[in-house]
Amino acid sequence: MLLVIDGANVVGSRPDGWWRDRAGAASRLAAQLAAARSRGALDDLCAAHGPVSDAAAVRPGGDGVRVVLVLEGAAKRAAIPDGLEVRLAPRDGDSAMVELAHEAGERDEDVVVVTADRELTRLLHAVGARTIRPGTLLARL
Repeated sequence: MLLVIDGANVVGSRPDGWWRDRAGAASRLAAQLAAARSRGALDDLCAAHGPVSDAAAVRPGGDGVRVVLVLEGAAKRAAIPDGLEVRLAPRDGDSAMVELAHEAGERDEDVVVVTADRELTRLLHAVGARTIRPGTLLARL
């Protein structure tokens, strides 16, 4: 199971002043994701949103879910805790997420992407990924 986080979209879903310090907001999200992953909260998130193939069985504690936080622009300067995988988008985050989803689909891996971006959602669904909205993730952080 691959869980991809649209960092810009998730950070931007909360009006907490993130625009004044994009790297700081991305650092806070990364820390929250790492903590949630270690306690198994992200496994529950994935399991709750559709079937998981036997090959990608989700186990408590995070070892069944590969979590990738995608960052772009100024957010790429975020501090990232150990154990959290990050993809620094070379161009734009949307292209990086579609590429990740496509690559995982080629390996027959289940993919869930956290985003509220409608066009990105359309592109992700076209390559077989499922999407969930940022509020669903944030409730578990």
